[in-house]
Amino acid sequence: MANEHDSPAVDTAAEANAAELPAEVIAEVETLTRRARRAVDDNEAAAYREARGELLAAHGFTARVRDDERAVLVLHPAEWVEDGTVRPERIDDIDRGIERPLEGVGDPDDWERVGEHNEAVAEEIAEAHGPDHGANARQLATFLSNHYAKPIEDATEAELTEFLTDYYKRNVWPTDDQKAVVEESVRLAVEHARRVTGRER
Repeated sequence: MANEHDSPAVDTAAEANAAELPAEVIAEVETLTRRARRAVDDNEAAAYREARGELLAAHGFTARVRDDERAVLVLHPAEWVEDGTVRPERIDDIDRGIERPLEGVGDPDDWERVGEHNEAVAEEIAEAHGPDHGANARQLATFLSNHYAKPIEDATEAELTEFLTDYYKRNVWPTDDQKAVVEESVRLAVEHARRVTGRER
């Protein structure tokens, strides 16, 4: 699992995105979007979308869902939009836009149970190995829960690599100490999750 954090350009872009739309906000927006899509009652779905809109508006962003081969949550600055449509001439920096898949290889009907399990694993890592590993484990938990509806112990090597080389750089604003140990944090979290669930390999 390669670590490419030494690129100044990538780090600068990641920090700018994190400052503009924090990772915890993105995670909450993903959760609200999934709940709206699963809701049977139209009023319930509308309430979730309204909460999502208010959360994003506080940061100057808007959301839409693009349905191609799979549903993708698209977040972009509000100033890009006019009458509900993104105006290409208003896009100043395409990297300010954020896309998150809403459908993964896990079971989309089980997001909340998986999320609670992964958060518990992250808390156990924090207690056993300290706050830096705990913070990284929480980011891994958020990534696997929101992108794949998958418990940490079931993560594939490809998914862990995606977390380290893409998600962590683009969506997390770690301290230098957290960044320095993130690969070890991932290993600790996965090994712990597999051990406590009897899934050791």
